Amino acid sequence: MNTARARGIVAAGALGMALLLNGCSADVPADSNSTAAQGHGGHGGHGGADHPADGGPVPADMAAAASPRFPVGSQVTLTADHLDGMVGARATVVGAYDTYTYAVDFTPTTGGGLIEDHRWVVQEEISDAGDERLADGTEVRLAAAHMDGMDGAAARIARSTDETVYVVDFEADGMKMTNHKWVVESEMQPTS
Repeated sequence: MNTARARGIVAAGALGMALLLNGCSADVPADSNSTAAQGHGGHGGHGGADHPADGGPVPADMAAAASPRFPVGSQVTLTADHLDGMVGARATVVGAYDTYTYAVDFTPTTGGGLIEDHRWVVQEEISDAGDERLADGTEVRLAAAHMDGMDGAAARIARSTDETVYVVDFEADGMKMTNHKWVVESEMQPTS
Protein backbone atom coordinates (compact mmCIF):
# COMPACT_ATOMS: atom_id res chain seq x y z
CA MET A 1 0.00 0.00 0.00
CA ASN A 2 1.39 3.42 -0.86
CA THR A 3 2.12 5.98 1.86
CA ALA A 4 -0.47 8.56 0.71
CA ARG A 5 -3.25 5.98 0.71
CA ALA A 6 -2.19 4.67 4.14
CA ARG A 7 -2.27 8.22 5.55
CA GLY A 8 -5.74 8.73 4.06
CA ILE A 9 -7.04 5.55 5.68
CA VAL A 10 -5.54 6.53 9.06
CA ALA A 11 -7.01 10.05 8.79
CA ALA A 12 -10.45 8.68 7.86
CA GLY A 13 -10.28 6.24 10.79
CA ALA A 14 -9.27 9.03 13.20
CA LEU A 15 -12.10 11.25 11.92
CA GLY A 16 -14.60 8.41 12.32
CA MET A 17 -13.40 7.73 15.87
CA ALA A 18 -13.64 11.44 16.75
CA LEU A 19 -17.21 11.58 15.45
CA LEU A 20 -18.12 8.43 17.36
CA LEU A 21 -16.62 9.72 20.61
CA ASN A 22 -18.25 13.13 20.15
CA GLY A 23 -21.63 11.42 19.86
CA CYS A 24 -21.05 9.92 23.31
CA SER A 25 -20.19 13.22 24.97
CA ALA A 26 -22.27 16.19 26.06
CA ASP A 27 -24.06 18.05 23.31
CA VAL A 28 -22.11 21.21 22.59
CA PRO A 29 -23.81 23.70 20.32
CA ALA A 30 -21.98 25.05 17.30
CA ASP A 31 -22.02 28.54 18.80
CA SER A 32 -20.76 27.79 22.29
CA ASN A 33 -20.44 31.50 23.08
CA SER A 34 -24.20 31.96 23.11
CA THR A 35 -25.34 28.83 24.91
CA ALA A 36 -23.73 26.47 27.40
CA ALA A 37 -24.60 22.81 26.96
CA GLN A 38 -25.03 20.60 29.98
CA GLY A 39 -24.23 16.92 30.04
CA HIS A 40 -24.14 15.73 33.60
CA GLY A 41 -27.64 14.53 34.48
CA GLY A 42 -27.04 13.58 38.11
CA HIS A 43 -24.65 16.42 38.94
CA GLY A 44 -26.92 19.40 39.02
CA GLY A 45 -29.61 17.92 36.87
CA HIS A 46 -29.24 19.86 33.67
CA GLY A 47 -29.05 16.66 31.62
CA GLY A 48 -28.13 18.00 28.19
CA ALA A 49 -30.27 21.14 28.38
CA ASP A 50 -29.04 24.52 27.21
CA HIS A 51 -28.25 27.47 29.44
CA PRO A 52 -27.78 30.92 27.92
CA ALA A 53 -24.27 32.35 28.32
CA ASP A 54 -25.87 35.42 29.92
CA GLY A 55 -28.26 34.48 32.71
CA GLY A 56 -30.00 37.84 32.53
CA PRO A 57 -31.46 39.82 35.41
CA VAL A 58 -32.62 38.38 38.71
CA PRO A 59 -36.32 38.59 39.62
CA ALA A 60 -37.32 42.16 40.50
CA ASP A 61 -38.45 41.29 44.02
CA MET A 62 -35.15 39.72 45.15
CA ALA A 63 -33.75 40.99 48.49
CA ALA A 64 -30.04 41.75 48.40
CA ALA A 65 -28.16 40.02 51.23
CA ALA A 66 -27.36 42.45 54.05
CA SER A 67 -23.94 41.02 54.90
CA PRO A 68 -22.97 38.17 52.56
CA ARG A 69 -19.78 36.19 53.17
CA PHE A 70 -18.81 37.03 49.56
CA PRO A 71 -19.82 40.63 48.73
CA VAL A 72 -20.34 41.82 45.16
CA GLY A 73 -16.95 42.01 43.44
CA SER A 74 -15.43 39.15 45.46
CA GLN A 75 -13.24 36.68 43.60
CA VAL A 76 -14.15 33.08 44.49
CA THR A 77 -13.42 29.54 43.39
CA LEU A 78 -16.47 27.45 42.53
CA THR A 79 -16.95 23.97 43.98
CA ALA A 80 -20.37 23.48 42.34
CA ASP A 81 -20.76 20.97 39.51
CA HIS A 82 -23.87 22.40 37.84
CA LEU A 83 -22.07 22.87 34.52
CA ASP A 84 -19.21 21.03 32.86
CA GLY A 85 -15.94 22.69 33.86
CA MET A 86 -17.47 24.59 36.77
CA VAL A 87 -15.59 22.85 39.61
CA GLY A 88 -12.43 24.84 40.33
CA ALA A 89 -13.39 27.74 38.05
CA ARG A 90 -12.65 31.22 39.33
CA ALA A 91 -15.64 33.50 39.47
CA THR A 92 -16.63 37.06 40.31
CA VAL A 93 -19.67 37.64 42.52
CA VAL A 94 -22.13 40.00 40.80
CA GLY A 95 -25.06 39.55 43.22
CA ALA A 96 -25.82 38.11 46.66
CA TYR A 97 -29.37 37.47 47.91
CA ASP A 98 -31.30 36.28 50.94
CA THR A 99 -34.09 33.88 49.94
CA TYR A 100 -34.99 30.20 49.93
CA THR A 101 -33.26 28.21 47.21
CA TYR A 102 -34.49 24.89 45.82
CA ALA A 103 -33.20 21.90 43.89
CA VAL A 104 -36.10 20.72 41.72
CA ASP A 105 -37.09 17.78 39.53
CA PHE A 106 -39.04 18.78 36.41
CA THR A 107 -39.95 17.75 32.90
CA PRO A 108 -39.29 20.52 30.36
CA THR A 109 -42.32 21.99 28.59
CA THR A 110 -40.40 21.45 25.33
CA GLY A 111 -40.43 17.68 25.86
CA GLY A 112 -37.78 15.23 26.88
CA GLY A 113 -37.22 13.29 30.04
CA LEU A 114 -37.33 14.24 33.68
CA ILE A 115 -34.50 16.52 34.81
CA GLU A 116 -33.59 15.65 38.38
CA ASP A 117 -31.94 17.77 41.05
CA HIS A 118 -31.73 20.96 38.96
CA ARG A 119 -29.78 23.40 41.11
CA TRP A 120 -31.00 26.03 41.77
CA VAL A 121 -34.34 27.83 41.63
CA VAL A 122 -35.12 30.62 44.10
CA GLN A 123 -38.43 31.28 45.87
CA GLU A 124 -39.09 34.21 43.52
CA GLU A 125 -38.91 31.88 40.48
CA ILE A 126 -41.75 29.64 41.66
CA SER A 127 -45.30 30.66 40.75
CA ASP A 128 -47.47 31.52 43.76
CA ALA A 129 -44.75 30.39 46.20
CA GLY A 130 -45.59 32.91 48.91
CA ASP A 131 -43.02 33.87 51.54
CA GLU A 132 -42.67 30.64 53.52
CA ARG A 133 -40.11 27.94 52.77
CA LEU A 134 -41.67 25.14 50.68
CA ALA A 135 -41.38 21.58 51.97
CA ASP A 136 -39.48 18.88 50.13
CA GLY A 137 -41.87 17.02 47.83
CA THR A 138 -44.11 20.05 47.21
CA GLU A 139 -45.48 20.21 43.64
CA VAL A 140 -44.89 23.66 42.08
CA ARG A 141 -44.91 25.50 38.76
CA LEU A 142 -41.63 27.13 37.70
CA ALA A 143 -41.39 30.74 36.58
CA ALA A 144 -37.68 30.58 35.75
CA ALA A 145 -36.04 30.64 32.34
CA HIS A 146 -32.56 29.28 33.15
CA MET A 147 -32.88 26.79 30.30
CA ASP A 148 -35.23 25.91 27.47
CA GLY A 149 -38.52 24.40 28.63
CA MET A 150 -38.17 25.47 32.25
CA ASP A 151 -40.58 28.43 32.40
CA GLY A 152 -44.06 27.10 33.15
CA ALA A 153 -42.91 23.53 33.84
CA ALA A 154 -44.47 21.47 36.62
CA ALA A 155 -41.83 20.58 39.21
CA ARG A 156 -41.29 18.90 42.56
CA ILE A 157 -39.09 20.34 45.30
CA ALA A 158 -36.23 17.88 45.87
CA ARG A 159 -34.54 19.86 48.66
CA SER A 160 -33.94 23.39 49.80
CA THR A 161 -31.54 25.70 51.62
CA ASP A 162 -31.61 29.12 53.20
CA GLU A 163 -27.94 29.82 52.47
CA THR A 164 -27.08 33.11 50.80
CA VAL A 165 -27.45 32.56 47.06
CA TYR A 166 -25.20 34.24 44.50
CA VAL A 167 -25.07 35.30 40.87
CA VAL A 168 -21.58 34.91 39.39
CA ASP A 169 -19.58 35.55 36.24
CA PHE A 170 -17.09 32.82 35.35
CA GLU A 171 -15.34 31.07 32.50
CA ALA A 172 -15.33 27.28 32.12
CA ASP A 173 -14.08 25.15 29.26
CA GLY A 174 -13.45 28.31 27.19
CA MET A 175 -17.03 29.52 27.64
CA LYS A 176 -17.74 32.82 29.41
CA MET A 177 -20.87 32.79 31.58
CA THR A 178 -22.28 36.08 32.88
CA ASN A 179 -24.97 36.48 35.52
CA HIS A 180 -25.04 32.72 36.15
CA LYS A 181 -27.92 31.92 38.47
CA TRP A 182 -27.55 30.41 41.06
CA VAL A 183 -24.66 29.30 43.30
CA VAL A 184 -25.19 28.86 47.05
CA GLU A 185 -22.57 29.90 49.58
CA SER A 186 -21.40 26.34 50.33
CA GLU A 187 -20.52 25.93 46.62
CA MET A 188 -17.87 28.66 46.72
CA GLN A 189 -14.52 29.18 48.42
CA PRO A 190 -12.37 32.29 48.74
CA THR A 191 -9.80 32.47 45.96
CA SER A 192 -6.38 31.85 47.44
